[in-house]
Amino acid sequence: MTDAEWAEVRAAMPVPAWLLKRGGRPEAYCHRTMLDAVRYLVDNGVKWTALPVDFPYWRAVYDFFRRWRAYDYARELYERLRRSAKPCTSGSSARPKSSSSTGQPIAAIRASALSIAAP
Repeated sequence: MTDAEWAEVRAAMPVPAWLLKRGGRPEAYCHRTMLDAVRYLVDNGVKWTALPVDFPYWRAVYDFFRRWRAYDYARELYERLRRSAKPCTSGSSARPKSSSSTGQPIAAIRASALSIAAP
């Protein structure tokens, strides 16, 4: 993830409870590192246990993803990023209603992308 991408994502991320003095403890790994690991997993189609050693231990990444999925933070982050994205300037609609190749709604495709299988 580039620094410009991280600046957009960081602004849209939910603030951890421990930073707001509502309890909990600081996390062991930076959120940028964890999101990079999840993006690597999705992009390359590898299994959780096959994450390279450049990333945190696979179990920590999986627990991070599982916690975010359980509290629906992934969808919340997606929605915040979508709202902050610049609107499309072409003559077509900014939000397509369905994919052109399969006819499936985009929301269904996004939902399947957010549900990554467990190890």
